Amino acid sequence: MLYFNCDYTEGCHPRILEKLAETNLTQTVGYGEDEYCQAARALIRKECGREDVDVHFLVGGTQANFTVIRAALRPHQGAIAPVTGHINGHETGAVEATGHKVLALPCGPEGKLTAAQVEETVAAHWADEAREHLVQPKLVYISHPTENGALYTRAELEALSRVCRERGLYLVLDGARLGYGLTARGTDISIADLARLCDVFYIGGTKCGALFGEAVVIANPELKQDFRYAIKQNGGMLAKGRLLGLQFLALFEDGLYYRICREANEKAYRIAAACQEAGFPFFAPSSTNQQFPVFPNRLLARLREKYAVSVWAKVDEEHTAIRLCTSWATREEAVDQLLGDIRAPGERAVKALSLMEPWAALIAAGVKSIETRSWRTAYRGRCTSTPPGPRWTKRTPTSSGCSPCCRREACTRGLWCAGAC
Repeated sequence: MLYFNCDYTEGCHPRILEKLAETNLTQTVGYGEDEYCQAARALIRKECGREDVDVHFLVGGTQANFTVIRAALRPHQGAIAPVTGHINGHETGAVEATGHKVLALPCGPEGKLTAAQVEETVAAHWADEAREHLVQPKLVYISHPTENGALYTRAELEALSRVCRERGLYLVLDGARLGYGLTARGTDISIADLARLCDVFYIGGTKCGALFGEAVVIANPELKQDFRYAIKQNGGMLAKGRLLGLQFLALFEDGLYYRICREANEKAYRIAAACQEAGFPFFAPSSTNQQFPVFPNRLLARLREKYAVSVWAKVDEEHTAIRLCTSWATREEAVDQLLGDIRAPGERAVKALSLMEPWAALIAAGVKSIETRSWRTAYRGRCTSTPPGPRWTKRTPTSSGCSPCCRREACTRGLWCAGAC
């Protein structure tokens, strides 16, 4: 069985294991205050282009999300998020369990929030005369990439940041797959942009080459105070915190984080290209390591005999959207095998168009192109060198076309065209 269902099916990059082994018997202080955590913090601050950000290491993404949100909000406040957001779905209500409501907003297949949505939501709250009876929106949660693999542009992120600051909201970015977003084709977002535009964001390690671990970066001074208390209270403070710092030290000391995530993206692009060539549509556009093709159920059943995939959505009775995910450790041979099965004879998507006569016969004969215009036109077919039938007449060549009724490019060879002008 080959696993394309997620990006955390392997252990960690060998460089991390080497670091752990090299330092195994070195004695350090605990709780994330050791020399390795400090060195990793320094590297992350360098990527941020700021020395004034706080960096904390937690174990996993769900823990990072609810710890940050719980620490940032007062009891009556909630977090705005897209309906597809991780805190609104695959976290077993972890944020709600801390006493804070997730205010889910609709979003398109990309899973992104817009600045206009945030402005509208906050304006509606403060315009409501009964607002004290409602949860107050105070924080905006987004993911980059989103759960559906989409990326925010710098302009979109700047717009969100601007409305959050104007409205007194915190902007928190979930970076569980941040490495894949930062190295995707066409992206214009960097870690320095996130440190400038977000109040809090985190750099994902678990899905990007580490055994486990997320690096929470706090840029807003309001949220820095007492955050270590929040980590401890929420079960996130490891006595052997060095295990987290060492991993991020290995990932960032020579650009390893970016290299391995870029390689995973490139393998995902190969999968996307094969699906496109075979005629399969996509549930949502993605330029990262997650791809979401829509397959016929019969093909999906055959693929699942050999590959682990994530079922994403039921499209109709005969088609299902799935997630195919690569990681830093995905082997080229595994991708080659998957592409071979996607491209196998009989697995290509077939597109059919039903047409009434006489158009079907004309198209089949190569005489007429498919008509896509919605308005009436006198033109009834393209020119041909031989008369296809008795209703076709030969036109006299002119500089402007076959004849006044044939509104096409100039024909200087006196070819035949449809006589039903």
